[in-house]
Amino acid sequence: MDKRTLGRTGREVSVIGLGTWQLGADWGDVSEADALAVLEAAADAGVTFFDTADVYGDGRSEEIIGRFLASRPDAGVTVATKMGRREAQDPANFTLAKFRGWTDRSRRTLGVERLDLVQLHCPPTSVLSSDAVYDALDTLVADGAIAAYGVSVETCEEALAAIIRPGTATVQIILNAFRLKPLDRVLPAAERAGVGIIARVPLASGLLSGRYTAETMFAADDHRSFNRHGEAFDVGETFSGVDFQAGVAAAREFASLVPDGLTPAQAALAWVAGLPGVSSVIPGARSQRQAEANAAAGTAEALAAVADPAFGAGVRELYDRYFRAAVHDRW
Repeated sequence: MDKRTLGRTGREVSVIGLGTWQLGADWGDVSEADALAVLEAAADAGVTFFDTADVYGDGRSEEIIGRFLASRPDAGVTVATKMGRREAQDPANFTLAKFRGWTDRSRRTLGVERLDLVQLHCPPTSVLSSDAVYDALDTLVADGAIAAYGVSVETCEEALAAIIRPGTATVQIILNAFRLKPLDRVLPAAERAGVGIIARVPLASGLLSGRYTAETMFAADDHRSFNRHGEAFDVGETFSGVDFQAGVAAAREFASLVPDGLTPAQAALAWVAGLPGVSSVIPGARSQRQAEANAAAGTAEALAAVADPAFGAGVRELYDRYFRAAVHDRW
């Protein structure tokens, strides 16, 4: 597994991490035993970066990770969690007192004295330009409650607002073959500033695996059913905001670009991991087999296989033809 420095945290993490939203909620049912098996398989495959949030299953994801950490104290895993969505998305709620309450809850849930990395969880845009917010985050670092902080954002403009702040260690943003806008300004700005990019939704909610057809159905409690049009939260979090039918068609063409020896999902992950400025890519996994297959995308062989400029040109051509007009200016 290739390793990268996680921005200004200074920590070394695996270039393929593990997103754990699905272990908490909103992706159909995942038992606790299966969730722990996913964490074990990922760690055994070289994954050393887990991403979670205090609202994933109202803390269930954090709790399960906490159990894993207790059972594998020497696994060397860096855990990034998020805060800010336990209450109304009112900028007035983003205060030091609230931050202390939220981080204390996550420390208890994860079973740690100090959180490795805390990210503001897609807060209102104005929060990311507030001096008081960054002062509060700096206070948490000074107090020893958190080691570092970053932000998770919906838009490129939000990312750029956070990158210029000297305490911002990381920026998490949607980045995949169907969402390329961060390549224009965000990745170059982050690389210049030493801010780590955490690439989320790297498979466009599974579209880039190539396993879906126009007839594929999802469980009622899966956000790919209930948030298809942004009914519950930002539609960009579901299939990257692209039209499902267009995504299925584009994924079919993407699969034809994939080098021998890789699955479409592995090629999609490895390509994002190879972009300058990316620290870690965080696909989800609901089974041991998925976790192991995703981790294999972080090997030197996989990264080299998609480094051919022709592959990148093919990705960009698909994006321009299928998605640029619909999504590029939106996020």
